[in-house]
Amino acid sequence: MDTSKENEKNGILQVFGSYILWGVLPIFWKLLSELNSVYVLATRIVWSAVFCLLLIAATKKTEELKAVLSDKKLRKTLLCSGIAVAINWGVYIYAVNNGHILDASLAYYMNPLIVIALGFFLFQEKLVLRQWMAIAVAALGILIAVIAYGEFPLFAIIIGSSFAVYGAIKKNVKCSGLISTFVEALFLSPLALLFILWAEWGQAGAIGTLEGMQFLLIPMSGIVTSIPLLLFSMGVSKVSLSLTGILMYINPTMQLLIGVLLYHETFDFAKTIMFVCVWIGVVLFISAGRKNGQNKKRDLI
Repeated sequence: MDTSKENEKNGILQVFGSYILWGVLPIFWKLLSELNSVYVLATRIVWSAVFCLLLIAATKKTEELKAVLSDKKLRKTLLCSGIAVAINWGVYIYAVNNGHILDASLAYYMNPLIVIALGFFLFQEKLVLRQWMAIAVAALGILIAVIAYGEFPLFAIIIGSSFAVYGAIKKNVKCSGLISTFVEALFLSPLALLFILWAEWGQAGAIGTLEGMQFLLIPMSGIVTSIPLLLFSMGVSKVSLSLTGILMYINPTMQLLIGVLLYHETFDFAKTIMFVCVWIGVVLFISAGRKNGQNKKRDLI
């Protein structure tokens, strides 16, 4: 078999696998709903660092790690990206464990639209008419929901925006996904460990709340965090960006179905209108990307 086709096939499977795992994550976080969301975030950070460190040792990437840690500019960049992804993780866990899985799902539908808006404001990227229309339609859906509910979809905006900022920061990071994930978690681990100790001292942690086999969920939080991220990092370089973008919608669609069918969250008319507007925005976004790609291809001929 052609090596390039084999690589692409493996890349598709890896990216697809990462989105499936991200899609079912609400079920895992629900198992820890008895714990404080910040405590769960702290354990997620610490055990993610431990798991990645073990993988670095097993794959003999210590030299790459040393090179990254000796680069002052890269250290600052990864600290910023670590803070962004920690905000994303923390708000996501809180949303899932407090009956807002649909908001978390909406966040990842909105994410590409937020990304193109950031690209315009931060990187002076030019937007075509369909991209502006995508943002406008999604914003209209949010406005309708605000009028209907009398409240702003805060969780969706924070989760979607923090992940978009994370992506923007990581845009120019030149190191492997494993190393960057470890360094991000490493920088946040001291604060996370302090919070864990403080929570346990005040009897607000896992001890006294979880029982027996439930304690295995704590180290597993690092594994379920790292594996999809590593799969994505391995696969994204082997497939086209457009395919990666289209496959991404597996994640929020699974979360949406889990929220409605498994946890019986309300999907009322106003929320339906908001999702429909965001979905229309997503379709416009994808079609704009395809048209842009066709135009570039035509220019090369």
